[in-house]
Amino acid sequence: MNATERFLRYAAIPTRSDPDSTATPSTDCQFSLARLLADELTALGLTNARVTDNCFVYAALPATLGLEGQPCLGLIAHMDTAPDYPGEGVKPQLHPNYDGGDIVLSATGAVLSPARFPSLNGLKGKTLITTDGSTLLGADDKAGVAEIMTALERVIASGRPHGPVAVAFTPDEETGLGIAGFDVEGFGAAYAYTVDGGEVGELSYENFNACEATLDFRGVNVHPGSAKDTMVNACLLAMEYNAMLPSAETPRHTEGYEGFFHLEEMEGGVAHARLVYIVRDHDAGRFEARRDQLRHIAKVMNERWGEGAVTLTLRDQYRNMKEKIAPYPFLIENARAAMRAAGCEPFDAAVRGGTDGAQLCYRGLPCPNLCTGGFAFHGPFEHIAAEDMELCARMLEELICLPRK
Repeated sequence: MNATERFLRYAAIPTRSDPDSTATPSTDCQFSLARLLADELTALGLTNARVTDNCFVYAALPATLGLEGQPCLGLIAHMDTAPDYPGEGVKPQLHPNYDGGDIVLSATGAVLSPARFPSLNGLKGKTLITTDGSTLLGADDKAGVAEIMTALERVIASGRPHGPVAVAFTPDEETGLGIAGFDVEGFGAAYAYTVDGGEVGELSYENFNACEATLDFRGVNVHPGSAKDTMVNACLLAMEYNAMLPSAETPRHTEGYEGFFHLEEMEGGVAHARLVYIVRDHDAGRFEARRDQLRHIAKVMNERWGEGAVTLTLRDQYRNMKEKIAPYPFLIENARAAMRAAGCEPFDAAVRGGTDGAQLCYRGLPCPNLCTGGFAFHGPFEHIAAEDMELCARMLEELICLPRK
């Protein structure tokens, strides 16, 4: 089975995670894919394939004769899809020999256009896989899952020599909470790679520092007919707070290494309002400055409107993996060598987000991130080329078979 066939099979299984759940997994539907993968790993010949009570899939590929003493390489991808957009009833649409033009998504009439998604320009002539517009596609990260499975099957079938390999498929990456249950010691790898990136050739060993900021605004609600000098409207306090943040430092206006404040949620009335932001920056100093800015605005508003008018709660999410990868330059060298052997030119790209690997780095498992070939994740315009998934599977084959330090 090739990577595309596997991906289409996995995409049909709903695995949408739930950010409001505190359980792991956050949704029971993730077990359906987990059990299928464990069965497939066993059928391929991997050992000790299992699904844990919290929906992690683990398995091991023993080394070929004479290479048992090499360090164990880990490969990791996540099974859940983003809660941002429906992930049930996914119906992938195949467009053989894509002509480079607009694609009308049949279920909604929305248009996938190179004018908005320039990534399409590099996919002309390939077999493009899109949604029908009613769901996301799930290439994030079922493409990574399919590519790992395909690479394992091919390495085993080829008989190529290789060191030991540990494999894991994880739940709830999209909520940022699932990886806390990852058994680093039991996994047994000396180092690993997540396969959860984008464009072919993309290699990432930097990511955002990240936190969530929740602002609660306490107002004073009285009858509006007699409210002069008495009413304090919590919704207006929230608007005032947001207006003091830099308007150009949002996701819409930033790229590369530029950080941002992203307003994700807002709710409220006169008596109480709430804003929820995610705060991101690659640089640790600038990240802390952003947190200080949030604190300062809250302080200024409390001085103006009275103590307790604004309450700020900061919750750390993840940190930049760069400092944890730096002592292991061979991880980057090996990834580049594998990409070139597979036929693509690697390029470094700082992740404008986080990965499970970023959290694992701080638990003693260095873990850069590799490409899957997908684009426009988390929504109806998600797309990927079949040929690029096959190339990524070849990259993983080469990585598995490279000599290790």
